[in-house]
Amino acid sequence: MRSFRLRRKRSKQVVSLFGGNVMVDFCINEMLEMQETLQKKYKDIWEEISPEVGKNKLLWMIGEIGEVVDIIKKHGGEKASQDAGLRGQLVEELADVLMYYNDVLLCYGISAEELKQSYTRKFEKNMKRW
Repeated sequence: MRSFRLRRKRSKQVVSLFGGNVMVDFCINEMLEMQETLQKKYKDIWEEISPEVGKNKLLWMIGEIGEVVDIIKKHGGEKASQDAGLRGQLVEELADVLMYYNDVLLCYGISAEELKQSYTRKFEKNMKRW
């Protein structure tokens, strides 16, 4: 089994999986920090981050996933990925999904390192599955 490799290029972290396309990394820690900043700014308006609120954040995330599905269902995957306007909407809704996902991580105190370890184990298990 090949493993993925990380390289540095022009001071930005770049990820290359199995020699495939290269993409600029937007790391979980970066997203978590941004989400914490939003939470602090709106602490008097938004629900407090806690395990009890995690369920609500999951439900909001599912609602955002529904908005992603609506775009694809209404316009088709091909058009949603190629039409500039629709693609912008699709990416924005996916960003909303990620924002709630990061809220869920914050609610349950899940760190990027903890997620990475679990994700890596799951990846390795799936690589051996079929």
